[in-house]
Amino acid sequence: MNKVYSKIESITGSVITVRAQDIRYGDLAEVDTVFGTSLAEVNRLQGDIVSLQVFAGGRGISTGDTVRFLGRPMQVPFSENLMGRVFSGSGKPRDNGPALHENLIPIGGPSVNPSQRIIPRKMIRTGIPMIDLFNTLVVSQKLPIFSVSGEPYNELLARIAMQAEVDVIVLGGMGLKYDDYLYFKDTLENGGALARTVMFIHTASDPTVECLMIPDMSLAVAEKFALQGKDVLVLLTDMTNFADSMKEISIIQEQVPSNRGYPGELYSQLASRYEKAVDFETAGSITVLGVTTMPGDDVTHPVPDNTGYITEGQYYLKNGRIEPFGSLSRLKQQVNGKTREDHRALMDGMIKLYSAYRDTLEKKAMGFIMTNWDEKLLKYGDQFETRMMSLSVNIPLEKALDLGWEILSSCFNPEETGLRTELINKFWPKN
Repeated sequence: MNKVYSKIESITGSVITVRAQDIRYGDLAEVDTVFGTSLAEVNRLQGDIVSLQVFAGGRGISTGDTVRFLGRPMQVPFSENLMGRVFSGSGKPRDNGPALHENLIPIGGPSVNPSQRIIPRKMIRTGIPMIDLFNTLVVSQKLPIFSVSGEPYNELLARIAMQAEVDVIVLGGMGLKYDDYLYFKDTLENGGALARTVMFIHTASDPTVECLMIPDMSLAVAEKFALQGKDVLVLLTDMTNFADSMKEISIIQEQVPSNRGYPGELYSQLASRYEKAVDFETAGSITVLGVTTMPGDDVTHPVPDNTGYITEGQYYLKNGRIEPFGSLSRLKQQVNGKTREDHRALMDGMIKLYSAYRDTLEKKAMGFIMTNWDEKLLKYGDQFETRMMSLSVNIPLEKALDLGWEILSSCFNPEETGLRTELINKFWPKN
């Protein structure tokens, strides 16, 4: 039964407070003003004082306006008709298509019981060698992409969305520039991937509270698709914008700040989203990739710092490419041995030689005389960065493995690679 209150106690920015009884955290309300009706969400309870974040902002609201509690949390429609559609953080269509009202499901529910999960055992192919070969993405994994502003992380996500071997892509954009939103939409449409994609987009000009809705809406839809037996990849960008929205609202509510002004619940809020990643025994799966931008390239910033404790590794995007050092997929060992017999050995051997190349660069910069071995390493490092690390490289895993052997054979003698003789005999290029 809806509860209606006709007195607003205070208005601070986009946050209003009323005195009400038996109200739950996360419930929705409608605020009736002279300009129309706005949605609001309960985001703080102190006795009978209820704080609500108004989606459209506090402008135009007066203390005499009516607040009607709906008795339910935010909901999102779920059906096959979601495919190819774009929605805002309030669930309204962004693509001029019809609004969907059937089969509404609540958002922000608990993560899956661990007893219903299975150990990850399948890889997700992306066509990107620095992922497939060196830090394999595994079904049901939760991984952030650590980056700085200006890096092509949205371009990377769009490419993963087009090429990942999954059934459904759910893209959640938070604080996007309008050009970035159009880039995602046009790229996926031109690449033929929009038909299997659902997009929930919050732009920088949209209400702050809608930014907080994006991950929950994306993950609620993903969970329903996974329960239908589909493998779902959830792409979130940018989780730092999500955390900044939390920070903005907590400041308005005069909450006691924690590290760098972020609320003390930052870890719990991030974890509740990432922990939605799951692989069901008798159904599908949810895999989560979330961009986390690092202000000032500072990995100790509260958002990447907390994220690192939650997730199973990370990808570092730097200088327009995924760095082999710092990037880590902790679950890659679950699948690397099931791809091709040379996968793990070649991965380890190439990274070891690339590390030696980095040392040689330092020696060269300091003016040391380059030996014949150093020259080989310099040649190898250049080819590795150009032919393997560049994000323009787009090849399947098997061709990436063959390319790795080709690069090694063009720079070293077989015995200099440190790889096992039986693998060299089988995979070393014959020419």
